[in-house]
Amino acid sequence: MYYVGIDLGGTNIAVGVVSQDYKIIAKDSCPTKADRDPELIIKDMGALCDRVIEKAGITYDDVISAGIATPGTADSSTGIVEYANNLPFRHFPLADTLKKYTKFKEVHIENDANAAAWGEAVAGAAKDVKDSVFITLGTGVGGGIVIDRKVYSGFNYAGAELGHMVIVYEGEQCTCGRKGCWEAYSSATGLIRMTKKKMQECPDSTMWKYVGGDISKVSGRTAFACMENDNDKPAAEVVDDYIAYLACGLINIINIFQPEILSIGGGICHEGEWLMAPLRRHIEKATYGGEGSTIKQCKVVIAELGNDAGIIGGAVLGI
Repeated sequence: MYYVGIDLGGTNIAVGVVSQDYKIIAKDSCPTKADRDPELIIKDMGALCDRVIEKAGITYDDVISAGIATPGTADSSTGIVEYANNLPFRHFPLADTLKKYTKFKEVHIENDANAAAWGEAVAGAAKDVKDSVFITLGTGVGGGIVIDRKVYSGFNYAGAELGHMVIVYEGEQCTCGRKGCWEAYSSATGLIRMTKKKMQECPDSTMWKYVGGDISKVSGRTAFACMENDNDKPAAEVVDDYIAYLACGLINIINIFQPEILSIGGGICHEGEWLMAPLRRHIEKATYGGEGSTIKQCKVVIAELGNDAGIIGGAVLGI
C-alpha cells in the first residue's frame, strides 16, 4: 500500500507516490499558475495525481490516503484553507475539491512548514523523538512544531509562524508588516540584503569578483563562498552576522519549547559545517541551562528530507 504526497507551491505543484517505508517511487510536477480560479488549480492537481499514480504502476485502490502540504492557514480538521497569501484561497475546501477530481478515499491538508516538520518527525531527522521543531530557511523563514508526536498549530491553525518573532526592535522591515522579524535577518532574502550592503561598503571585497561585478547576481551562496575560498574578511563578517541572527532566533525557540531535535532545512544548509559548527557554538553558550549545565540539551541538526520534504510531509499526514 502507498501514500500520495502533494507539495502545493505558488510556482509549482509536485506530487509523489510514497511507499510505507517513506520512499518516493514516482513523482512529477506541473506549474501552479496561481493567478487562476482555485478550482482550476486543483483540477490540474488531480490530473497530476492521476499521472503520477499511473507512472508508479499502481491504482487508486493501492493508495491509503493523500496529503497536501499547502501555504497558508490550513484547518486540518475540516480540510479548508482559510487564507493563503500567494494563492487565491479564502475559506477554500481544498481536501473536498481534490476528492472531486480524483479517487482518493482520504485527503488530509496541513500548512506546508507544519507538514515538513511532521515529515521530519515521521521519516527524517526527528523520527526517533517525541518533541521536535523544524525550521526552513528560504525566501522567508518557515517553521513547524511537533509536541508529543502531534503537530502544534494553535487553536486557529495559524500557529508556528516562527519567522515572525521580532529579534531586533524597530529593525529591518518584514513582508508581514512588522519590523525586526527573525525572517528579515535569517532568510536567504535577508542574507542577500546583508551581502549587498557589505559589498557596497567594501569595493575591494572578492565578492564583487564572484558575481562578475554585477550586484544583482548576489545569492545566499556569495558570502559563504568568498569566506571559504578566498578568506575574504568582508564576506566573513557577513557570515558571522548572519549566523548570529540565525542563532538568536533558534535560541529563543529552544528556550520556549526545549525540543529534543531541532532540524534546519533550506538551501543554506548546503554549507554544512561552515554553517552548523559556529551556529552550535552560539547555541551552546546562550541557551537556558546550556554550557556547563547537566541539563539535557536540544540537538541541532540538518534536516534529512531536503527538497522532498513537502511530498513526504504531505504523504505522512495520514499516519
